[in-house]
Amino acid sequence: MESAPDKTKINKDLVVAQTGGSESLTNTTNPFLDPFVASYWSKVYQDCQYECRERFDPKFSWTAEEERRLGWKLDLKVTALACFMFVALQVDRGNLAQAVADNLLDDLGMTTDIYNNGNTIFFITFIVSEVPSSLVSKKLGVDRWVPFLMATWSIVAILQCKMTNKHSFYATRALLGLLEGGFTPELVLWMSYFFTSSELSMKLSYFWTALSLTQVGTALLAYGILRMRGILGMTGWQWLFIIEGCFTLVIAIISGLVMAPSVVQTKRFWNKKGWFTEREEMIIVNKVLRDDPSKGDMNNRQGVTLSNLITALLDYNLYPIYIIGIMAFIPLNLLTSYMTLVLKNLGFTTFNAVLLTVPYSFIHIILLIAITWLSEKVNERSLCCLLFALYEVPLVGVLAFWKDSMINKWGTWTICTLILGLPYIHAICLSWVSRNSRSLKTRSVSTSLYYMCAQVGSLISSNIYHQSDAPLYRKGNVVLFWLSVAMIPILLLTKVYYLYVNGLRERKWQLMDPIERENYILNTRDVGSKRLDFRLAH
Repeated sequence: MESAPDKTKINKDLVVAQTGGSESLTNTTNPFLDPFVASYWSKVYQDCQYECRERFDPKFSWTAEEERRLGWKLDLKVTALACFMFVALQVDRGNLAQAVADNLLDDLGMTTDIYNNGNTIFFITFIVSEVPSSLVSKKLGVDRWVPFLMATWSIVAILQCKMTNKHSFYATRALLGLLEGGFTPELVLWMSYFFTSSELSMKLSYFWTALSLTQVGTALLAYGILRMRGILGMTGWQWLFIIEGCFTLVIAIISGLVMAPSVVQTKRFWNKKGWFTEREEMIIVNKVLRDDPSKGDMNNRQGVTLSNLITALLDYNLYPIYIIGIMAFIPLNLLTSYMTLVLKNLGFTTFNAVLLTVPYSFIHIILLIAITWLSEKVNERSLCCLLFALYEVPLVGVLAFWKDSMINKWGTWTICTLILGLPYIHAICLSWVSRNSRSLKTRSVSTSLYYMCAQVGSLISSNIYHQSDAPLYRKGNVVLFWLSVAMIPILLLTKVYYLYVNGLRERKWQLMDPIERENYILNTRDVGSKRLDFRLAH
């Protein structure tokens, strides 16, 4: 390490530079204006051969209008592509619930419990593949690994048309889980190359907006495809898997051709100019690094070391968010899987059951964007997520304890629709994990760990409804109610914990003189979110 420039103090910007984006920075609050900070990080970027290091300039400036115009281009080139790719995931994950509405269980001689077992197998393999997939992706590059995963799971999705019994059902569930497991965390990591921490939350909310719109589109598509039962001697659900699997394979091929490795690596033989001008690359790179300097502490073809992996696994400061990931989405995941079955049990026809899944998607989009926007507007995560819990508890309570639900089928549909349209906090939590990871060396693993925890919740959800509790699964709904209630103290305790840790660190930091602070930054063995000069977002 180069010797630090002579100076008598470390200003506030130096502290912010170490916070991994916990405080929003613009080009008017530039941490690299401090020579010590610029020298420190410049050496870090050079040593790790960060691919955008040639665009790093501590004194570079730009206008708000330039940043605004560039924001539109980023949304077109990056956000839209990510949402397009996310459509492929939702199509192949969501069509099983639509296939069930077309008597898939009866055709394969399966019960609800076998259906649960298949979902359990899917989530187990999904969970198992998360971290290994992230390690491979970090070494090969997200732009190579993710399109490969998409293409292979599309082929498996198509082959579901050949299922004949529970064994083939289990096999395809296992393969889809293995291949889809690493998709979302790696796509989040890729987007973090282009966006600041505060921008990322809103961009991720568009993921699940795309998901909801996809659910609407596939529900309408399924309404027509399922009527193809009998053509060429095949069932409607077989045609559903073939047509939608081919559709996602096309998305995979396009994504492999278009996806760029980084901000400065967007040129292709059919696009010699690339996505951005040199000045636009300068703006993106310096804006992202000023928000979070640690985003350049690895290059995009550099694998995660065993030490980095262990550090991420043992980073207990992220455990509260992991717990939220396990608990928060259990009711939502369960009702999503069972919505068409419940509606059929209430007396709706197959086709009406499919169409009645459309309205909740529009509610979901509005509330998702609203709560994510609010979280960034007030710079608050724990309490905004609490709004999600307060919305969910009374609705699940009605579903659990309403005695006339079997008689009033439209009332039951309304409650289920409102629950499925809840203000979704997945985008907030993913961005929250990214912020509190502090380093790119651990961010890819910790994002995967969070997503693993979310799938543990899905695994739990797939074992709450049982055949003996059909048709309205009252016992299961009581379990869902108490799990929803548990989210309230979990979120409040998360807030208290992060406030306590930040307060303790701030008191210790203030007791150090400037020389001690410089010495700590250069020589500390504290890593990741455990650094004394890092403040956890809450």
